[in-house]
Amino acid sequence: MPVEPPSSLRHVSAQSLPRQRGRAPSAVPAPGYWRRLLPALALLALVTRIPSFGRRLWNPDEGYLAVQARILADGGALYDTVVDRKPPLLPLLYQASFAVFGDESLRSVKVLAVVAQLITAALLAGIARRRWGDRAGRTAGVLYLLVSIGLNPQDAQAATFEVFMLPFTAAALWCADRGRWGAAGLAVAGAFLTKQTGGAVLVPVLWLLWQTSPTRTALLRTGVGFGLPVLCAAWLTTPYGFVFWTVTGSGAYASFTGSELHVLFRALANTALLGCACAGLIPPIVRVLRIARTGVGDLWLWLAASAGAVLLGFHFFGHYYLQLIPPLALLATAALQILPRDRLASALLTSACGCALFLAWGMLAPRPELAHAERIAAAVQARTGPSESVLVWGIHPETYWLADRAPASRYLTAGLLTNYSGGRNGPQVGEKYAMAGTWPVFAGEMRTRRPALIVDDSRGKPFAPERVPTLHKLLSRDYEALPDEVDGAVLYVRSRRG
Repeated sequence: MPVEPPSSLRHVSAQSLPRQRGRAPSAVPAPGYWRRLLPALALLALVTRIPSFGRRLWNPDEGYLAVQARILADGGALYDTVVDRKPPLLPLLYQASFAVFGDESLRSVKVLAVVAQLITAALLAGIARRRWGDRAGRTAGVLYLLVSIGLNPQDAQAATFEVFMLPFTAAALWCADRGRWGAAGLAVAGAFLTKQTGGAVLVPVLWLLWQTSPTRTALLRTGVGFGLPVLCAAWLTTPYGFVFWTVTGSGAYASFTGSELHVLFRALANTALLGCACAGLIPPIVRVLRIARTGVGDLWLWLAASAGAVLLGFHFFGHYYLQLIPPLALLATAALQILPRDRLASALLTSACGCALFLAWGMLAPRPELAHAERIAAAVQARTGPSESVLVWGIHPETYWLADRAPASRYLTAGLLTNYSGGRNGPQVGEKYAMAGTWPVFAGEMRTRRPALIVDDSRGKPFAPERVPTLHKLLSRDYEALPDEVDGAVLYVRSRRG
């Protein structure tokens, strides 16, 4: 038995449905459209990210990137003298920003994050305007920015991977929508080289290619646009290191085993947060797009591929959810073209109220972990000289940056050596779960660049030194603990026999 649409949709004409992709709106574009819209979006992007300037940093990822940038500026090499499981683009952006504005503050990259959000919003507005008209363009840009901070502030306000990945994903759809396949592939490469999960946008790009230009030439241009920058990045760093640290070396990190309930709770909590932020977007999508045939199959694929990227690795950190927001904003915009105009006002008002709540959270939220890292950094500074290296055995790499001390190891967190990086506290944490080959390298570093100070910042977590034989042996043989702990952390200095 066929399902009858709601009464508000029964008499929707074909002309009132969102236009098919690639088909320009029939209305004459308003003169000065972008001249009016871009300043408004820029102001909104700045307002939504005001809390990001209220903290020195928001999460360990920012600290990790800051430390990497300093090491690279001092002549270090990515995937060699400093390593991470991420592609190279964002560490290099941090390094460039520090070179111009100095490395004592993250304000410069926070400004760049505002610019990244503005570019994302403008590209989404361009996609929506091309498909559905001027009003839709304004709607998409504004809705995206209002919802873009709808998570825990340490996830939404940090100037980290997803924020800088999203302009590339939006650019990939913008280019594919216009049949610019080489540029679309290049944008996909930019997203992938910022964070691996950004490559998920290749799915809707290929779908658009198949729908609009299923030729070998278009496919070749997309492939070359994507493949050439990735190959260049691998060659300019180190091919083996690039492949190992970005793709093949993270098997245990991506495993579901360990802390299932903890991870499930995190997934539900972050899903609920984003659901609250999208309270103005989801009802129109559910009400309209499940009934009307609107020609937004590529947007559904974008959302599905992004959801798959969130699921990948089963960690469900809040910042993973950010890549769901652009396709949700466009889908809501498509739905609102069908519904009566008052539904648009309702969606904008609901989103604005949610944005205000997340803004207040960002302005008022305490940051106890930042205060902890600052206290440890002060202790490290007081007990070491500027030229001495330090090992912080913990999950707060920002301590090195705050203390202005060089790390004694290329592994900036204990997670890379114990598989604790994903926040897992279950059975797959320990020396034997480290990334392949890391412990022999670490042992060599401890012999050739023996740290003046070792900070055990494990605080009872599963990677505590007594559970890590190699580190425990090093501490027992060559170091002695200072009598006073610093905020729960134990400081070790070289012993006379060491």
